[in-house]
Parts: sequence; C-alpha cells; structure tokens
Amino acid sequence: MEKPGAIILTNGILLHSDAKTAHGLIRGTERFRIVGVIDEVYAVNDAGELLDGRHRNIPVYRTIEEAANSVADIRYCIIGIATIGGILPEGFIPLIETAIRRGMHIVNGLHDFLGDRHRLVSLAVDNGVDLIDIRRPKQRADLHFWTGKIYDVKAKIVAVLGMDCAMGKRTTCRMIREACTASGIHAEMIYTGQTGWLQGGRFGFIFDSTLNDFISGEVEHSIVSCSEETGAEIILLEGQSALRNPSGPAGSEFLVSGNAKYTVLVYAPKRKHYEHLPEWGAIPSIESEIELIGLYGSAVIAVALNTEDCSDEEAYSYQQELSSRLDLPVLLPLQQGVDEIIDVFRSILQSS
Repeated sequence: MEKPGAIILTNGILLHSDAKTAHGLIRGTERFRIVGVIDEVYAVNDAGELLDGRHRNIPVYRTIEEAANSVADIRYCIIGIATIGGILPEGFIPLIETAIRRGMHIVNGLHDFLGDRHRLVSLAVDNGVDLIDIRRPKQRADLHFWTGKIYDVKAKIVAVLGMDCAMGKRTTCRMIREACTASGIHAEMIYTGQTGWLQGGRFGFIFDSTLNDFISGEVEHSIVSCSEETGAEIILLEGQSALRNPSGPAGSEFLVSGNAKYTVLVYAPKRKHYEHLPEWGAIPSIESEIELIGLYGSAVIAVALNTEDCSDEEAYSYQQELSSRLDLPVLLPLQQGVDEIIDVFRSILQSS
C-alpha cells in the first residue's frame, strides 16, 4: 500500500534547529511519502541537499499553492517545527488555513493544539479534513504504571542519550537501527517524541506530553511490548533532552526504569551552553557525563558526534582526539554513518 503524500511546513526556518521535525521526516519516514517542503527562504532547492548534501527528490516550494499545482494528491500537511515550549508561531496560521482549504489533513506535533482553535476547527469541518494533534496527552485509561516486567526482557537495551536538546539523538538512533538491520542484527527502536511517531515508529510514546507519574511505566510498557511482539536482540531507546539540561532533564528514566545497561552518548564539541543560551548554564565535560551515566548503572559504549558549526576537517579531528582520550568508538553519523558500532553490538550479544 502506497504511503500518503505529505508536505512539510517550515516557513523560513528549514535549516534552523527548531525545524528538527522536518529534518527527521526529510531523512526518512515509513508513515508518509514526503513530496515537498514549504519554505520561501529556501525554495528552488532539494531539501535533502540543503540538509546534509544528499539529494532526496524533495523539492522546496515557496507556497502551498505551488506544491499543490506540482504534485497530485497531497493528503497531509505536517507542521515541521519543534519550538521551545511547543508554541505555534502565528505566521503558520495562514499557511495552515490554505492547506485546509486545499483539502489536506493537518498534522501538528506542538503543544499548541489546533483542536483548541475554534476558527481552524470550523474551517476543517467545512472542508472535511482532520486536525491531528499528536502531542495531546493520552487518556488516563491508556497510560501504564511501572511494574517490574522490564527485568524479564532478554534483549540488550541501549539508550541513545544526548548532552543537550536538538543533538541528533533520534537520527542517530534510527541510523543505528538501520545499520543493525543491514548487518543481520534484529534491532528495534522505541520512539519517545512526536517526530518518531511521524516517522512511523511502532513502539513508543511521546515523552513530554505524558503525565509524569506514568513516564516510567510508558518506557517499560513500550520496551516490554516491543520485546514480546518482535523478539528483538537489541532495543534502542530514543533519548529526550539531557540528564542535566535544566529546562527539561531526561535520561534517568531510560537508564533506570528502562533498565538500559548500555548507552550511546551524542555530543556536540562546539556547543558550550544548553540550548546555546549562556544563562541556562555551561554544558559539563563529556567525561563527567560518562561518569554520571555509569553511576546509573549503564556503560557508555560509543560516542556519536553532532558536528554543528564544524568543517569536515574539524569533525575528523574531534573524532580522532575524543576516541583516543575516551578510549571509545566515536561515530560521525552524517559523515561516515554508524557501522562502527556493529562490532560493539556483536561483542555484547556474544557475551550474553
């Protein structure tokens, strides 16, 4: 069955870190067929080439009308941004209204729910389309409390954590899963954010729209369900925020409640402060983060570099220096892929 066609709205910020939802969808999704991006600043380009130099046949259009006139049967319009606080910029409203009038269902991953905007709801009803707020919290009856069943899981559980937000945790996690599949290792991924769902994730939940009392249970339920239904050898957990980011600390749940005994740590060597904001505090050393993860009972088995603001020469230099300093494999996911971790996984699986 062919995936439904979808366009992504980024509205001028396609190459900004706030467009990380768009970035994930451009790199791949099993849920939609991405046929274009709407961003007048970067129009007349291929979105993949803009993002990481890989042509993906995803044009960037100036307007929704231009996309609709170029591509038949666009069924979904996806808001491709993840802003601080999950607020929808008002500049997106006219674009959303245009998409609705064109008969497109709107998919929204922000905390700012379209279903609470009466004008949009009325317009959607008039045009026979749905407003899909994927971050709307689950009903209490659909939530799970932690039970201890996690200790019965036989798969090796690997958390992919970062030292800050918007580091590339989900992308790294997805690439590792794909590399495992290509190498004959049965790995599955637990999504924990809206983009993971948009990319077609089967197992997971949206961490930051879950009532705090049930986060540990949702982590456990996702892993246990995945293990029981797939028999995976390795289960990868997509991390959120960072252990010590003051705006949204996250990670201990994956290590403790999710019983992740192994960690891949994503690190940006040129990022000095949380969210690039000095007032939020300096990001600690990678050595101290590895030590902290170890105190939670998990071993860092590899580091993946986010090479923002780095030339390729600098990226390779950081890789060599950190590998020597930390005595760990250091991955360059965008430049080299993540195949180096496969031997690490084979060793872990053989030692069990």
